Amino acid sequence: MTDNAIIQASGICKSFGDLQVLRGVDFSAKEKEIVAITGASGAGKTTLLQILGTLSSPDSGSLIIDGTPVLSLRSRELAAFRGRRIGFVFQFHHLLPEFTALENVTIPALIAGRSSKDASAAARELLAEVGLSDRMSHKPSELSGGEQQRVAIARALVNRPAVLFADEPTGNLDSATKEDIHRLFFSLRDRLGQTIVIVTHDPGLASLCDRALTMRDGQFV
Repeated sequence: MTDNAIIQASGICKSFGDLQVLRGVDFSAKEKEIVAITGASGAGKTTLLQILGTLSSPDSGSLIIDGTPVLSLRSRELAAFRGRRIGFVFQFHHLLPEFTALENVTIPALIAGRSSKDASAAARELLAEVGLSDRMSHKPSELSGGEQQRVAIARALVNRPAVLFADEPTGNLDSATKEDIHRLFFSLRDRLGQTIVIVTHDPGLASLCDRALTMRDGQFV
């Protein structure tokens, strides 16, 4: 791995039938770095993000995350690693509608084996961090789109992962709310030391990142 790289991917290839989606992609991200991946629809961005996030397996290539060669892990080991060391934020918030904001953020910590007291304390701290101290007891239907995305971000960070992956995290939000979420990513990086990889069509967000990479036809250009 290169010096202080949290993610090191080499030669990542992925096909679906006869369609080659990723063509030998190399990618790395350093500790506390925010990297944007941009490109037209169909360029391979989301497929790459799913492989980097261990949600999908490449046909070939290597992937090291936080010092662990994740492609050699068994499925149960990989699931445990993902739960501890990787966080995800998606365009659609995927919050559980019957649970409050606090409960939504607490659940991944409980799944990771933390005590109820510790999980709840961590969730409260993160909801305060994302500006929702007074909305913890509200269910998703009682929250705005921006507030729901803040809950989703807190949930992704509750186990203090090494890497946060975000797929079009502001794609559904109005301009003012987008700006708030953009600022939130950077303040969280500064305060929590997060490495963040963001797939986005938003040139404004990409321009703010430490690096912006563009994909075309399954490769970086």
